[in-house]
Amino acid sequence: MCTCETGAASTATRTESTDRTYTVTGMTCQPCATKVTAAVEQVDGVTAVTVDLAAGRIAVAGTATDSAIREIATI
Repeated sequence: MCTCETGAASTATRTESTDRTYTVTGMTCQPCATKVTAAVEQVDGVTAVTVDLAAGRIAVAGTATDSAIREIATI
C-alpha cells in the first residue's frame, strides 16, 4: 500500500552549497517517489531533485526555503 499521502519531510541537513537533504516518511514505492519529485520540482527556487527511495530521502538543490520544501513534501 502506498503511504505517500501521509508522508512528511523532516528538517533539512545543510551543506556548504544550496543543496539540502530531507528524510521523507511514507515514501515506500516508485509512484510515491515520482509524486514527491514532481511536487518538489514545482517549488519556486528548486533547480534539481534527487530521490533515494531505499533511504527515504530527497536531495534538493536551489534557493527554495526549508519551509516550502517541507510543506510540499507532505502531499
